[in-house]
Amino acid sequence: MVDAAERLAEIRNRIARAERTHARAPGSVTLVAVSKTFDADAIRPVIAAGQRVFGENRVQEAKAKWPALREETPGIELHLIGPLQSNKAREAVELFDVIHTVDREKIAAALAEEMRRLGRSPRLLVQVNTGLEPQKAGIDPREAVAFVERCRTAHGLAIAGLMCIPPVEDQPGPHFALLEKLAREAGVGLLSMGMSSDFETAIQFGATHVRVGSAIFGAR
Repeated sequence: MVDAAERLAEIRNRIARAERTHARAPGSVTLVAVSKTFDADAIRPVIAAGQRVFGENRVQEAKAKWPALREETPGIELHLIGPLQSNKAREAVELFDVIHTVDREKIAAALAEEMRRLGRSPRLLVQVNTGLEPQKAGIDPREAVAFVERCRTAHGLAIAGLMCIPPVEDQPGPHFALLEKLAREAGVGLLSMGMSSDFETAIQFGATHVRVGSAIFGAR
């Protein structure tokens, strides 16, 4: 039976191949291992295999398991990749090193306030709803560049990049191409795009961070 460490090694190999295929610099793509819904015992073998960057969807779930795991293994980088409510902004700033899901003024204002209060500055990405899906979080792509600028000028936030989750029924390439275009227009460098089923395509279109969960940890 293939274990999580072996699956992790295979994903790393596929990322390296995609970097070579698409003329990306070796190591230019960061693997975010998405550990949402998996408990500490499932995560420890992946940490033992050398993975240090992890993604979680919910603040409360991450708060329950990651402080102890970080005590065991220094150097963990934790990413929030799920929707953030403004009443969780303080805990998010305390816990996460990168927040991928800034998508409205209320969240930008809450994060700015808590970052000033706590003296902590996680890197921030704006989530873009490239498919204009009503059930999905993220800002309208037609408003994304202006929103990044408002985050900077109105809230004093240093936005590092953009994130998207394409509609499951669409070919992902056009969505990734759109996100890359918007990032250039907004003057940001990080592109969080691509998951277990499409991360190699995302690398082709310039992803700097790919979010892979089930292909490492198994089915949820």
